[in-house]
Amino acid sequence: MIAPSLLSADFGHLASNIEMLNESRCDWFHLDVMDGVFVPNISFGFPVMEAIKQFAKKPLDVHLMIVQPEKFIDQVKSLGAHVMNVHQEACPHLHRVLQQIKDAGMKAGVTLNPSTPIGSIEDILELADIVMLMSVNPGFGGQQFIAHTIDKTCRLRALIDQKKLSTLIEIDGGVSRLNAAQLYDAGADILVAGSAVFRAPSPIDEIDLIKNATLA
Repeated sequence: MIAPSLLSADFGHLASNIEMLNESRCDWFHLDVMDGVFVPNISFGFPVMEAIKQFAKKPLDVHLMIVQPEKFIDQVKSLGAHVMNVHQEACPHLHRVLQQIKDAGMKAGVTLNPSTPIGSIEDILELADIVMLMSVNPGFGGQQFIAHTIDKTCRLRALIDQKKLSTLIEIDGGVSRLNAAQLYDAGADILVAGSAVFRAPSPIDEIDLIKNATLA
């Protein structure tokens, strides 16, 4: 699955960008929320996401790069979000937060920063519908892909398979047609692509190229 990150969209033409993605082969809309505390940047909040909701015809994948994300479960649910993704590093009581997300009727995702080991979530893996591996340090779009993520994806896939779970693996950061096949072969299920899509001459064609790379 391909989930373009709207963080890289043209906010001056946000509605037309969303309509373009509605007509593309992408699967989800990825929404990166940053608070300037957990990460060194601020992106957008719920008023902008409410506007996105009005036009989006595909599931919303909400990625909260914020402290105390559990405070916003009800607001994310009110958006009609399909996935609420929180950072392991921001949740001292991660088991409780994931359960609250699932109780609200959303898919529960947990994200790991590049320096956070997979073992840190082994004891709650059964609760996670999705594990997202950051393949850049979070906070800014357009960063270079961290190659070590390929090996990390392989190890996470092996752990999920060993436990016989249906948990999906999502990759976020520096994803493009150049590494999509490697990530897919390593066990990734969902690829978040921001700059690669929105900076391309034809975003719709770029989504096709990324999708086709995983099918080659």
